[in-house]
Amino acid sequence: MTDELVDLIRDALRVVIDPELGLNIVDLGFVYGVSVEDGAVWIVMTATTPGCPAAGFLREGVSNSALRVPGVKSVDVTMTFEPPWTPDLMTPDAREELGFQN
Repeated sequence: MTDELVDLIRDALRVVIDPELGLNIVDLGFVYGVSVEDGAVWIVMTATTPGCPAAGFLREGVSNSALRVPGVKSVDVTMTFEPPWTPDLMTPDAREELGFQN
């Protein structure tokens, strides 16, 4: 059930759109990890840069989206910049949509 819940949470996070890039944070590779224990969820994520003005918006969107998943009781979102985000973390479709070479 834990793996299924992690998958449901990742799917729910696809509604969080980076306002600068216009794509969801999962396809952009911003979500580094999701772990669940007894309904408590820990999400480790990043943004394009440490000074990203959208970081607070993204963090709040992640928390709110994860809380809507049945079985989730609490959410803790940690922003990290280690490792730094690079376009290599995006899905091939996201790279293509933004014009990066695959």
